Amino acid sequence: MLKIAVPNKGSLSETAAQMLAEAGYVGRRDPRELVVLDPRNDVEFFYLRPRDIATYVGSGALDVGITGRDLLLDSESTATETAALNFGESTFRFARPEGTAIELADLQGARVATSYPGLVGAFLATHGITATLIRLDGAVESAVRLGVADAVADVVSTGSTLRKAGLEIFGPVILESTAVLISSGTEHPGAETLLRRLQGVLVARQYVLMDYDVPVTNLDEAVALTPGIESPTISPLHDPEWVAVRSMVPRFDTNHVMDALYAVGARAILVSPIHAARI
Repeated sequence: MLKIAVPNKGSLSETAAQMLAEAGYVGRRDPRELVVLDPRNDVEFFYLRPRDIATYVGSGALDVGITGRDLLLDSESTATETAALNFGESTFRFARPEGTAIELADLQGARVATSYPGLVGAFLATHGITATLIRLDGAVESAVRLGVADAVADVVSTGSTLRKAGLEIFGPVILESTAVLISSGTEHPGAETLLRRLQGVLVARQYVLMDYDVPVTNLDEAVALTPGIESPTISPLHDPEWVAVRSMVPRFDTNHVMDALYAVGARAILVSPIHAARI
């Protein structure tokens, strides 16, 4: 039975649960449940703190898990990233009081407040910098004002929280993080199935099915707009001068493709969502 670690709360929890449900797995009905069996799929889910998941998987107690890349690297566990899951994106940067922005090298010997000492320490080490890391569980932007640190390293979205605290970003990006599937490294047949299913969910979210009719004389132009994954499906119609085309199209580009198809003579253009996929 495949043992899977899932975030029990936080920003990753809801989307991870939704992805697993779309992949055909049974989830928990009560948020207080810590363990859920899914005998049909031969898996067992363990709902854990996101920060602890990499530790459990790295120890071999659990086979695979869903967590953030930032949490994986910060844990310093032996678990490895198997695939990016494209949600829960975040960016880590350094910040100092406004008007005192410095070069990264000037952090040598400085005090840096962060909730991710493992991640930040490893980054500084790769640049040959030794700093004193002050571990805080949250609200690190207050550390400089309160005299606890000289700089901070934290998640940045728009930077507005840091600016409100009188800080400005400097130096290179520490990490671009996202939710990832991680593994203990032990081969398990169910792990490969899980990966294929989650990748199928990602494909279903990224693409739509587009159907349209087009004159045979304009087919090459239309197919160039909708090449699909390998090749579009082309079917004859009762009118020999027309054909029907079906193809997968990136979801974000749907309306632009429809406009372009209409311009080359395509008609009856229909778009359908994809609920599951394997490519």
